[in-house]
Amino acid sequence: MRGIMNNRTIWQRQTSPRLILLLKFCLGQLPNSVQHLFLKLLLLMMYFMVLSFSAQNRDRMVDGMSRVMLHTVVSCWQPFLGLALVAVFAGATLGCPSRCECSAQTKAVVCHRKRMPTIPDGIPTETRILDLSKNKMTMINPDDFFAFPGLEELDLSGNIISYVEPGAFNALFTMHSLSLKSNRIKLIPLGVFTGLTNLTRLDISDNKIVILLDYMFQDLHNLRFLEVGDNDLVYISHRAFSGLLGLEMLTLERCNLTVVPTEALSHLHNLVSLHLRYLSISTLHPYSFKKLFRLRHLEIDNWPSLDHVPANTLHGLNLTTLSMTNTNMSSFPYQALKHLPYLTHLNLSFNRIRHIEGAMLMELVRLKELHLVGAQLTTIEPYAFQGLRWLKVLNVSHNRLDTLEKGVFQSPEALEALLIDNNPLVCDCRLMWILQKRPSIFYGELQPECSTPEGNRGRPFQEFKDTLLSYYVTCTKPKIRENKTQTITVDEGQQAMLRCSAEGKPRPVVSWMSPRRRVLTSRSHGRVTVHNNGTLEIKSAEVQDGGVYLCLASNSAGNDTLMTSLAVKSLGSLYANRTQHYTDPSNSTANGTADNLMIRIQKANGLNPPPHILK
Repeated sequence: MRGIMNNRTIWQRQTSPRLILLLKFCLGQLPNSVQHLFLKLLLLMMYFMVLSFSAQNRDRMVDGMSRVMLHTVVSCWQPFLGLALVAVFAGATLGCPSRCECSAQTKAVVCHRKRMPTIPDGIPTETRILDLSKNKMTMINPDDFFAFPGLEELDLSGNIISYVEPGAFNALFTMHSLSLKSNRIKLIPLGVFTGLTNLTRLDISDNKIVILLDYMFQDLHNLRFLEVGDNDLVYISHRAFSGLLGLEMLTLERCNLTVVPTEALSHLHNLVSLHLRYLSISTLHPYSFKKLFRLRHLEIDNWPSLDHVPANTLHGLNLTTLSMTNTNMSSFPYQALKHLPYLTHLNLSFNRIRHIEGAMLMELVRLKELHLVGAQLTTIEPYAFQGLRWLKVLNVSHNRLDTLEKGVFQSPEALEALLIDNNPLVCDCRLMWILQKRPSIFYGELQPECSTPEGNRGRPFQEFKDTLLSYYVTCTKPKIRENKTQTITVDEGQQAMLRCSAEGKPRPVVSWMSPRRRVLTSRSHGRVTVHNNGTLEIKSAEVQDGGVYLCLASNSAGNDTLMTSLAVKSLGSLYANRTQHYTDPSNSTANGTADNLMIRIQKANGLNPPPHILK
């Protein structure tokens, strides 16, 4: 008897570890449903075994060997049941679907690109991260993921899913990321996202969705990031975004929207970033982004039909970052920007903006960065950045600028980065201040180069020696050709041409002052215009046009002036009208008046009057 008991002990010691390993291996290969069924059957079997061998039945057995075997079975059922339970739970924990990769540490199951038509069997119930992307699934049914209550991240992108049933993600209260990107979904019915109360990131981009229905996201109170781009969207219902109380970032791109969904967006009271890219919207209406009081970052990119931004388009916003790139805008949207006092970063690159006028951005008092890359920019007028005392970064690379004068800036000493490469720069005295700032300013990866004069063509700024700067970069004071007082007489109704041709380096800017102290420049329109060659044209001259006109030619090196007297003959008289307005320029009083006029013209053109005038 003792030998039998010893043999039984040895058998237990040898068999128990092997049994555990065998059970773990076998059960680990079974689907979860089969494992649970096996556990139930095992428990039921053990229950009846105990009942069969009750104390009463054991006392009735007299055979010695039978008593030993009975004692062995009864005494071993408890450890055997424990081993079975351990094996089942170990199998559920360590199991991994065939052809998938699993991580016990992160509780992740990756079945990426396995051509699976359905959700595979064998996924552990405690899985937190499940990647089923790039497979062949066609539909998501209700409660498909009910067996994985701890799921936190689910990736179903890149399948061929055409429909998602309502209730498909029921009870996944711990889920915070769901991707349905790159499928064939045409419509998302109400109830699909029910149960995802803690979802923070949702991607339904690159599908075939045509319309966003009212209240389709109403259960996603904690959603923060939503990607809806690359769909066939033609309409977003007014209450489609209702319920998205926590949404911070929304991306709409590459779809068929033709207007900004203003009413739908107005429900996103906590929206911080809005990205609208690759859209065929041609018009922005006033108050397009109403009620988005917390919006800080707005991106409008690749709207090829957009050519104008109305004054009140951005009214009510407190933006810090605005990017409007790759549109058909041909002018700087001054009026639309007036309502953005908190703006710190502005990007208007890759538009058709050719000019930046002086003193038009004074309301952008907090602006730190301005980007105008590839914008066909030819002119930045003096005082263009007046009021921008915190401007630190200016990027105007890949444009058509021939210079950038110091007078453009409110605080040139505040500049930390100036990207001006790939421009046809004329290296004359106007760029002296930039060359002198080389040690303290960042030019970007590409150094700016001189286009002219011939001797400096192709020379990077860094190659100029400080001691020779005044030799390399020079300017010549303007000189008006045929600089002597003129008197011109025309008949009323005829055209009057007042000529003022000047030369200098750089090319002088020519302006005129009328007898009534009106400054006339190349931007003047109507009956009186100034041509590029400096000639002042008066179409259909009137009697009151008569008087003394002052021409001023200016550049960075100085000024030159010319006076011209115009007399307009009235059709009802034979004498010239009002020539008394003309005074001899040699007279000291006349010179004082001319000096005052020159100061006004200089200021109108954003130039500093020469010192001899200010004395």
